[in-house]
Amino acid sequence: MKFTLNWLREYLPTDLDAATIAARLSMLGLEVDAVQPLAPALPGVVVARVENVQRHPNADKLTLCDVLAGGSELKRVVCGAPNVRAGLVTAMALPGAVLPGGFTIKPTKIRGEASEGMLCSAKELGMSDDHAGIMEITADVMPGQPIVAALGLDDTLIEVDLTPNRPDCASVIGLAREVAAFAGGTLKTPVQNVPPLTGQGLPFRVQVEAVDDCPRYVARMVRNVKIGPSPAWLRQRLLAVGLRPINNVVDVTNFVMLEYGQPLHAFDFDKLQGGCIVVRKARPGEVIETLDGTRRTLDPEMLCICDAERPVAVAGVMGGANSEVGNDTTTILLESACFNPVTTRRTAGRLNMNTDASYRFERGVDPQGAPVAMERAIQLIAALAGGEIVADGIDCCEGVKPPLALTLRVGRTCDVLGMQLEAATIAKTLESIEIRCTVRDPGTIAVAVPSFRVDLEREIDLIEEVARLIGYNEIPTTLPQVPMRFPEREAVRTLRQELAAVMTALGFHEAVNYSFVAPQHADLLALPPDDARRRTVSLLNPLAEDQSVMRTTLLPGLLENARRNIYHQQPDVRLFELGKVFYRKEAHEQPEEEERLAAVLTGRRHPGAPLLHEGEAKVDLFDLKGVVEELRDRLRLPQLEMVAATVAQPYADPELAMAMVADGQVIGELGRINAAVQKGFGLKQELFYLDVSCRALLALAAAPRAFVQLPKFPAVRWDVAVVVPERVAAGEMVAAITGCGAEYLEEVELFDVFQGKNIGPGLKSVALALTYRAADRTLDDATVGKVHQKIIELLLSRFEGQLREA
Repeated sequence: MKFTLNWLREYLPTDLDAATIAARLSMLGLEVDAVQPLAPALPGVVVARVENVQRHPNADKLTLCDVLAGGSELKRVVCGAPNVRAGLVTAMALPGAVLPGGFTIKPTKIRGEASEGMLCSAKELGMSDDHAGIMEITADVMPGQPIVAALGLDDTLIEVDLTPNRPDCASVIGLAREVAAFAGGTLKTPVQNVPPLTGQGLPFRVQVEAVDDCPRYVARMVRNVKIGPSPAWLRQRLLAVGLRPINNVVDVTNFVMLEYGQPLHAFDFDKLQGGCIVVRKARPGEVIETLDGTRRTLDPEMLCICDAERPVAVAGVMGGANSEVGNDTTTILLESACFNPVTTRRTAGRLNMNTDASYRFERGVDPQGAPVAMERAIQLIAALAGGEIVADGIDCCEGVKPPLALTLRVGRTCDVLGMQLEAATIAKTLESIEIRCTVRDPGTIAVAVPSFRVDLEREIDLIEEVARLIGYNEIPTTLPQVPMRFPEREAVRTLRQELAAVMTALGFHEAVNYSFVAPQHADLLALPPDDARRRTVSLLNPLAEDQSVMRTTLLPGLLENARRNIYHQQPDVRLFELGKVFYRKEAHEQPEEEERLAAVLTGRRHPGAPLLHEGEAKVDLFDLKGVVEELRDRLRLPQLEMVAATVAQPYADPELAMAMVADGQVIGELGRINAAVQKGFGLKQELFYLDVSCRALLALAAAPRAFVQLPKFPAVRWDVAVVVPERVAAGEMVAAITGCGAEYLEEVELFDVFQGKNIGPGLKSVALALTYRAADRTLDDATVGKVHQKIIELLLSRFEGQLREA
């Protein structure tokens, strides 16, 4: 929205300069984009009158002009403009004047004739792009006046970038109302009283068929108008804000639109068929040629202004060429209406039209402002076009909503703004922008929302108005009270991050599958009928048949991921997923959600490694067991153990199935998928799985972190190989050594289990590496030998073993 400072002062006398007004408007939430002089200063450029013109003796296209530029002495100027003539009042740059672009005027000779200055076009003075000839000044001015003062260009242009919720400021009066809030003074508007319109005895009629899209339509008639140029002051007002003057009637409608924010349109009444206006939706296939000369096809969702036969305007966007005001127009029908913002926006978008009228209608205009703007326009037309105003008019206002009344709580306002305000102060603040307030009691204010503020709908909107009018800088600044402690992280999220870090470090890739799965998964896993995992939650509106229930286990998704990778020639698969499973509860209850970790492992033990070095060794249960041990160590859960599963899962190979146990409770399992389930999922290579409850892991007490000094002395490693019965678990032997409390023992590691040649039937060889270290010295063989011998005796006695001969 553009306006000039002098224009603003016509409605609000104020001594504030443009810079102050711009700064204060920005603080009110009306961002000012530009503040600039309306025209260059142009020192040395004055009003001049051409007294005499004669041909240049040495050039066909040049003329010699005797010009009066102040005083009584004529100045000789050589000019090449085609429109120069005796009696013309124009602009003259005297010697020494500097024009825009840095061009300095000097006395000179042109084709042998002296020239004491330059007669200027508007483009040469930086006032417009018109350079067809020198300026023609029609205003009543005196030769010798500075051109800027003579044309009223000693003004400042201010441009405000409006947000969509402030259509009331798309007018000079609306912006003057905002300035009055901080500058003081009383807003003076051109129209004080609007006569009621009865619609009786008129030579025209108006019918509004689409009341929802046109809540108000005001029409007045003016006869015997004389179309012609607008006076200089009106043309200057429009040019200052970037609008092109057309004629006195059209210029008045544009001027009032800028003044009041209410778009208007003038029809040539003699071109309206049937002498009527019908506001209706367009009929299929209707076509209109708009004022820009483009034929546009309308659709039934577009609102149009019609006469008895055809559309004559696109409502809220642009008028039609078939009813345009021209030089021969004598009777005009003036429209001032209020159109639905959504309908206008949709129509303008579909027709790819963006006009000053649609800009305002799309944001919402004041329905009570339509008759006011109409009164202002017809008075100006009568004054500038010599018209005769028809005494009455039509005001169709059936769709206008009653004014909104709100209650503003003083306590709520103070709480939101963080400052103490009295009811009288709040009321006075709002009334500074013409929001009527009545203080009911010290705690409440009755507010009548003005019709021009379409953005005020709730109490919080009024509180925002109080904040911006008082000034955001006036609101006290306080630091928030922040407790001096580290914010607690969600335990489940921390566990997920730790598990994901361990799994990715071990070479696994994370998979993310849909929680919506196929109901056949339970059958493919061979789950018994009474298994809780068959109690799935069905979706009312599934995306597809194979996504119709919510998953109760993560394994099927990972098995399908593995199959897809294997089918795409990626047989070495290490995948894990951290996600929720859902168990159905009683009717009308939300399902129970549980976070779980699942992983699958298949293919080579060292994927990607050269076959020459690592060979084709396949993964087995011990690889997965090592994954669990790493999880146990990283999470510091020494109570987590792995034992042979007493009851294997229906989808597991009972010979290779283990349970994860902690504090006597089974919290997960690992093992090999059995052949039948592998076949059901289309897997042709053996695959190992892991499935554990994150909830159960979270419930376990983690061991405290223990920090020890880095060793200063070297360690000693001694090995021992013991032949024991096949039933003895190697893990039990490791636990026995670890728990015996042997001095200097630092670590026990199982590095080989062997059955076969040279080992008797029912027996196996277990090889262990024992690491010894002392904190204060380097151990010698004798010291280590004594401790080592005691450990050997423990193994032989407790596990019925014997030392294996080399």
